[in-house]
Amino acid sequence: MNHLVSSLPVITLRNLLVDGNKCIGLQFFPSKRIQVFVKTLNNPRWSKAYEMVFVLNTPANLEQIFSTFKGEAWINCRYFFKNRPIHAQALPVDLQVINKQNESRAANGESPCPKEYIQLLETRRYSFNTAKTYTALFSNFIKYNAGKSLIEINELDIKDYIHLIVKQGKSASYQNQVINAIKFYYEQVLDMPQRFYQIDRPNKVRKLPMVLSEEEVSRLLSVTTNIKHKSILVTIYSCGLRLSELLNLKLTDLQSDRHLLLVRDAKGNKDRTTILCEATLQLLRKYYLMYKPKEYLFEGQNGGMYSSKSVQNILQHSLSQAKIFKPASPHTLRHSFATHLLENGTDLRLIQSLLGHSSPKTTELYTHISTHSLKGVKSPLEKLNIQF
Repeated sequence: MNHLVSSLPVITLRNLLVDGNKCIGLQFFPSKRIQVFVKTLNNPRWSKAYEMVFVLNTPANLEQIFSTFKGEAWINCRYFFKNRPIHAQALPVDLQVINKQNESRAANGESPCPKEYIQLLETRRYSFNTAKTYTALFSNFIKYNAGKSLIEINELDIKDYIHLIVKQGKSASYQNQVINAIKFYYEQVLDMPQRFYQIDRPNKVRKLPMVLSEEEVSRLLSVTTNIKHKSILVTIYSCGLRLSELLNLKLTDLQSDRHLLLVRDAKGNKDRTTILCEATLQLLRKYYLMYKPKEYLFEGQNGGMYSSKSVQNILQHSLSQAKIFKPASPHTLRHSFATHLLENGTDLRLIQSLLGHSSPKTTELYTHISTHSLKGVKSPLEKLNIQF
């Protein structure tokens, strides 16, 4: 059976947009036999732009393709059917807030996103923050192209807009987000092929992260006397958490018997476990007995999730008390966690797992700020007989 399939010619289906109509493109190696069958399809036409045969995208035409080539060719649908959620393990997201913001834009005479744009973000289970960013950025793009139908906008229009973003001095990261937001509409919502708006992406600027030394972390935690505030800073540092991950922690995420902390729905909608050392566990037990949180590990005064602003204020106050004048943020504690692990000999792949990095290249950045590899390296100045 496998031999029979492998001996058949292959026809790859593509989603095309021709004169504003959704069409089915057929890519195949030309042969007289296949061309005879193609001519029996419902009004097949040739597209110079796409360099392939196409028919209108209708259920009847799709069914006809399968029935016509049954036993004659293998139909490759890998690039054609794209309706499965891209974040299969992610929890469903409720984008009602984003829908209301979009409706408010329309009511104020601003440029709203197409409803199908937000619906697909929800269907594909993009995170709330990503959906919010994409919607806002794509609305700005629509506003810039006011008076033009979205279907009329071409690659040159998109490049002009990206050029404007560059002239405004926006960061490379912001440029990439804009490109992703635009591509989501044309590639995902409209199913247009990539090559007609292949936009050059800016190189990411790899800046070395700010870290605190072990001595500075010790001073920082020592001057933080409020047990709740100390527990928050200790948990971020000792577990290597992002701020959003800390705020989303629930009591059930502490696996004290295994000394592990479960981090749910982290960046990229992934779950992971990280270390929960005995010292952190003991501090959290004292904190729990005093504050009795109900659901989240750290809750506001009236219950519910603790605010990110409060965590930032806690850190800034402690930095001031410890006389540490570096521009540190809660994420600095996460960077410090990774750097200190590396300096103490922890394998880079294990650090990658603890941090939840999808690529080892992200974790390798810490090798540039770790002093571990620099110990024992002498400056050439030391060999010079110079008196100062």
